[in-house]
Amino acid sequence: MYQVTIRFWAAARAAAGTPEIAVGARSVAEALAGLDRGPELDRIVGLSSILVDGRRSADLDAELTGPVVAEVLPPFAGG
Repeated sequence: MYQVTIRFWAAARAAAGTPEIAVGARSVAEALAGLDRGPELDRIVGLSSILVDGRRSADLDAELTGPVVAEVLPPFAGG
């Protein structure tokens, strides 16, 4: 189990009530599934892009080999 620091941006930050948290998990998916912040955050995480150490990850279920930073980036509009 490794530390996963989860950073929340925009609407995800508002729903989480904090800019970031750190949890122990075997994968990023496990860390995200373990969030107990309510249905609005669950909904936003489901719609968001997840970056792992600054890169979009195709496999959030992959077993971690060390600590990581996961960023929750909700969809946004603008130009």
